[in-house]
Amino acid sequence: MSLPRKRRILCASDPTPGCTAAHRLESLRRLGQEVMVFDTHAYLPRSRLLSLLRYRFPAGPLVSRINRDLVRAVQEHKPDVVWFEKPTEFTAATIEAAKRLGAVTVCYNLDNPFGPRNDGCWYQFKKTFRRFDLHCVPRTIDVERYSAWGLNYVKVLLSFEPTAHFAPRPEWSDADRDREISYIGHPYEERCDFLVSLAEQQHLPVSVSGYGWHKVLSPERLARYVRSGYLLGDPYREAIWRSKINLSFITRLNEEDIAHKAVEIAACQGFLVAIRTPGHQEIFEEDREAVFFSSLEECADKCRFYLARPELREAIARRGRERAVRSGYDNDTQLRLVLDRLDGRA
Repeated sequence: MSLPRKRRILCASDPTPGCTAAHRLESLRRLGQEVMVFDTHAYLPRSRLLSLLRYRFPAGPLVSRINRDLVRAVQEHKPDVVWFEKPTEFTAATIEAAKRLGAVTVCYNLDNPFGPRNDGCWYQFKKTFRRFDLHCVPRTIDVERYSAWGLNYVKVLLSFEPTAHFAPRPEWSDADRDREISYIGHPYEERCDFLVSLAEQQHLPVSVSGYGWHKVLSPERLARYVRSGYLLGDPYREAIWRSKINLSFITRLNEEDIAHKAVEIAACQGFLVAIRTPGHQEIFEEDREAVFFSSLEECADKCRFYLARPELREAIARRGRERAVRSGYDNDTQLRLVLDRLDGRA
């Protein structure tokens, strides 16, 4: 398959190695694009107070410098496309300036500005989102919204990065796994209570990694269950490899039906046990490519069943990875959809 038409793309993005935005930068380059980076992470205030103010009210002097500098970058680089990753700081004047300078504006947003979680960071975005030329939307409910608003969009899947999410070496086995039932992520919504109940009511061996658990667990439980803090890059993938069972949830207040982590776990050939949703059931065949649950009791029963059957776990995990690769859940396939839309081919 030929590469999409080459464009000069200026990405207003966080290029921190290991983050999903940085993965997309590399994917665009693999797809033959000339990528220039406008580093939005460099504009984060060092002051905690200013960071909180900017998050809750991204307007006025708090965002004037980043907007001014982006317009200058567009003037200097003359891109064909300005690609905005979660553009919470950019004003309508900045977006319109980029368009007047000849660029097509693309909004790629993994999060949900319109769901019931109602994060404060969306103040500016809600004033500007109709101005983008193309939106990349990952949720089924987004399709309904953006269609009703008459906005140009392309549906994408929360995708995995093939250079970061890949299978362990063939000889890897349970002898290399020191995590029994593992959750890697933040303690959103019911996850803390669910995991504590899985460990203390269902008497199952639970390991947790991620940011923020010190805020919701007692020191005793923190020491008992939490193995490490936030994991990124190689440590994240290796923690999936070292887990006999990898749990995955969705954030309901974000109106998710597919967890980004579920796709990454499968791509790493981890054994995936995820909450049952129509989205998960669509992208993985239940009990063949992944295992699903709808309650604490069902999750506990399935964990007990599969902990005792390593060969069955290995087979399901292998088929899960094969499905993720075969069905194009990777960054290159998903970003090609966006570039094809810009080419008028989708």
